[in-house]
Amino acid sequence: MVIILKAIMISGRTLGQGASLEAKTSPEFFKATSICALSESDYDDLGISGEANVLVRTEFGEVVVSARKDDGLPPGVIFIPMGPWANAVVGMDTGGCGTPLFKGTEAEVEGTKMRVKDIQELFADLLRRGGDRS
Repeated sequence: MVIILKAIMISGRTLGQGASLEAKTSPEFFKATSICALSESDYDDLGISGEANVLVRTEFGEVVVSARKDDGLPPGVIFIPMGPWANAVVGMDTGGCGTPLFKGTEAEVEGTKMRVKDIQELFADLLRRGGDRS
């Protein structure tokens, strides 16, 4: 049985991301931004363990990212660092400020055996979809 967690996605910058910001195609940037942090209870409720991946789906798209426990998050809230993987699941509306709305996106999360795509594969998928993300 597939367990689907309904959550609110937030995003922001992280220290790990900042340390690799100058090399956005580096393995370090990939590792720092292709994750989804969940509360320990949400992680456990999904039935995943160890180094697992999750599929995050919103009305704007979906993406596979590595799951991480974060005891600082309340249940029902997930965190994906700002970057290409977060961009794949947030809307394009910027409210006139040039930055997408990285807070408060409704999401569904489920464990998956799919692998996290590298940045080139992620961009190729977005181009195949035609960039048609409202």
